[in-house]
Amino acid sequence: MDVLIQSLNEALTPFVILLMALGVLIGLIFGTVPGLTATMGMALFVPFTFGMDPVPGIAFLICLHLGGVSGGLVASTLLGIPGTPSSIATTFDAYPMSKNGEPLRALGIGVIASLVGGALSFIALVTISPVISRLAVMMGPFEFFALIFFALSLVAVLAKGSMLKGITAGFLGLAAGLVGFAPIDGLQRYTVGILELKGGFELLPLIMGLFAISQILIEILGDSKSQDINLKAKGFAFSLVEIIKNGWNLLRSSLIGIAFGILPGLGSGTSNLVAYAQAKQASKTSERFGKGAPEGIYASESANTASVGGSLIPMLALGIPGDTVTAILLGGFMVHGLQPGPLFFTSNPHIVNVVFIAFFVAMVFVFLFQLFGMKLFTRVLTVPKQYLFPVIFVLTVVGAYTTNSSIFDIWVMILFGVIGFFLVRNGFPIAPMILGFILGPLLETYMRRALMTTGNVSDFFTNPISALFILAGIACVAFTLRSEIKEKRDKTNNHSLNL
Repeated sequence: MDVLIQSLNEALTPFVILLMALGVLIGLIFGTVPGLTATMGMALFVPFTFGMDPVPGIAFLICLHLGGVSGGLVASTLLGIPGTPSSIATTFDAYPMSKNGEPLRALGIGVIASLVGGALSFIALVTISPVISRLAVMMGPFEFFALIFFALSLVAVLAKGSMLKGITAGFLGLAAGLVGFAPIDGLQRYTVGILELKGGFELLPLIMGLFAISQILIEILGDSKSQDINLKAKGFAFSLVEIIKNGWNLLRSSLIGIAFGILPGLGSGTSNLVAYAQAKQASKTSERFGKGAPEGIYASESANTASVGGSLIPMLALGIPGDTVTAILLGGFMVHGLQPGPLFFTSNPHIVNVVFIAFFVAMVFVFLFQLFGMKLFTRVLTVPKQYLFPVIFVLTVVGAYTTNSSIFDIWVMILFGVIGFFLVRNGFPIAPMILGFILGPLLETYMRRALMTTGNVSDFFTNPISALFILAGIACVAFTLRSEIKEKRDKTNNHSLNL
């Protein structure tokens, strides 16, 4: 209790509170602007803390981290462009809801879902971080392969309604992920003699192309009609009844976010897609997904915020960063003379408490900034498209270039923009392609590591945990395929009766 009181006295001074608010605001800006990410914000502002004491420096970085992940909601909802990889799935329903004239409702749902996901991950971070971290470290390549295989099987769920097109898009994503050096042995693949392709395609230019450039092309070349926008919603545009109705969805999605945040290499970029797919599979009205379904926004936003708390657990308890942002954050800790790991909780208990306090304060600031800024954010929809699209294009070009300070990434973005345009125009879903691109290389890496360990394929099924996940993935595909065949058969029978 004495240590906790000391931490509260150090973390809740006016100067530190002001720094935490500034960190959240900067994070929200980096998450909101297409092309900027929480990773970029963290990399730019870690040096800003070098001259600070550990408490204000660490508190500022924690708040920037959470703000950066949460900020993607705004661009995803209003522009149809994921502000960060963690908000890819948010785009699928928040943007259609916004185009249907309900941008305030979409933002309100996202804000409350982020709060719930953050609160649940805060509880996990404070109470069970050492235990969960030990369990995560016990997982070997067989278990990780099976877990990623299960996540990839959700392509079938995301493609429900057009299974063939969805699986085709998933394989396109897998193919794009194969470009560059192969894992383990470093063999060059599909580089066609282009030096820049040796490192493979970067995620940020790819998603900027698939979402931003393709959306601009669709709006310019299409004949989409302008929608009436309701900016006069009462209150905060979401109801307590709807939140309670989505209680299980919020809990399940938050747990997915926490779990994927804990597992190194997965994080919020994957958790929001998996949570979205699970929500779609469990929904009785799955046909509404992709057209403005509130359940999809609840799932994605609660999962991506929950993954922030999850990613801090292995970093604090084991010194293992869960994703690129926490890797930079780990460097920030070390600059201040702090070494996260198994002894961190006993050697620096007041800093651990500062992390917990900063996370909670950041969660509150994110909620307040987004809640009371909703009506201001939605004014972007009133900007004429001939002015808005050039600005979006410039921002995406800058974001793609700053990934590696390379013109090549801009061309990659444009290439995938054209690909995304033709996919969307022909009814191919984008979500399976993104999931295949992110998880394909990880699946291959862990498969190779597992086979190098024993060289026996049967070990994937003799290991209880890996067998469970693999069988669950197969069952997921089979169940989705069965339900789709049944739906098509019912439609055919109804059509025959009508005739």
